Amino acid sequence: MSSSFAVLLGLLLASGASADPSEAGASLPGVRRIELAPDDASSTHEIAISAQLSTTFLFDSDLKRGEVELESRDRFSLVDAGQATLRLVPSARLTAGERLRLFVRFRDGAAPASASFLLRVHPATAEPLIEVYRGMRTIETYQQEIREVRAGLMRCQGEVVRLAAEQNAPGGLAGLVFSGALDEHGVTGRLVTEAVARAAGNALKATSVKSYRSATGVAVEINLTVMAGAPPWVAKGATLRGKTGAELKVLRLWQQRPIPTGEFGLVVVEADASTAAQGAFSLKLWEEDGPRTITLDNVMFP
Repeated sequence: MSSSFAVLLGLLLASGASADPSEAGASLPGVRRIELAPDDASSTHEIAISAQLSTTFLFDSDLKRGEVELESRDRFSLVDAGQATLRLVPSARLTAGERLRLFVRFRDGAAPASASFLLRVHPATAEPLIEVYRGMRTIETYQQEIREVRAGLMRCQGEVVRLAAEQNAPGGLAGLVFSGALDEHGVTGRLVTEAVARAAGNALKATSVKSYRSATGVAVEINLTVMAGAPPWVAKGATLRGKTGAELKVLRLWQQRPIPTGEFGLVVVEADASTAAQGAFSLKLWEEDGPRTITLDNVMFP
């Protein structure tokens, strides 16, 4: 076990040195519902997409499948237009931060006769399901949305309670005990630098990778080096995705300092492991203002 990291984790639990949890979190959950008014043809709705992640549109009206207009269509791995569905899987050729136009027309000619969307390429997360309504929504869809909103509010309330408790928590090992992260088994650590697979095209070099497990969570400690000639790098968000596609809830993304050109810096990603975090995970980090990302596959926890 790394005692220095245990102290660091305790300090993190008691400090505000982490990124905004909404930015550190994983993919965008749930179903997004868009209602089109009769005069809504000129409006554009922004949708988050990401390379190799599926985004599916469900329409309540049939499409003119041959008239789906998608900017840079050749850079998508899959564009599957059904009778009233459209599934998109972007390829890795798309760059984070890009915005692409999507335009669809409906078969029945009723107003609005078309709909326009702006697809924003995110480094790691995508909106998986979009329901688009032109007519009146059923009461069941509103009831489902209310249930989802209530569940989201409960999660937010739990997060507020957790953050408030952390503000009053002591530092160091006492903080770990106070938070319940430390039990009789302590914090176990593992050097995984050699086992981790680095994706081609990583913007930074991972010189050292360590993984940790406590009673309630897991963490990855990465030493990153910015290549010579590249601008400084600040981590904005992170995901930890298993081989089945399930993601761990990222609780905290902490960076020691902005990483200057040609130098290295420490980044720590902490995730909830109240459920089993077994097997290999893919860790993806993206920067605060720009398209540069780093992906580390085969990250294993003790």
